[in-house]
Amino acid sequence: MTVKEFAQKTGMKVLAGADSIEKEVTGVYVCDLLSWVISHAGKGNAWITVHTNLNIVAVAMLAEVSCIIIPEGIPVEEATLKRADQEGVIILGTDMSAYEVCANAAKYFEKVYT
Repeated sequence: MTVKEFAQKTGMKVLAGADSIEKEVTGVYVCDLLSWVISHAGKGNAWITVHTNLNIVAVAMLAEVSCIIIPEGIPVEEATLKRADQEGVIILGTDMSAYEVCANAAKYFEKVYT
């Protein structure tokens, strides 16, 4: 499933990186410890985090995740959105909690995280 399809099915909004929206999602990974995400997120995973600073763009690129999901309607810093657009990193926003995103993802992916 592509990020575009996943976002549509779960009602998430594309906040940045719309030009890369056809990336494949392989599962979902939830973590706020950035160094842990780099070493443990699966390639193509949608990554859920409450962080919104510039560092998440670099981490997403290093971990090769398909997109970043910001839950609970948390506003994302403008500099982060701009950098994500420049780097082709997709950021999705949702009012759902991280748990609700995972529960929805479980409907579409056999493994929610790797």
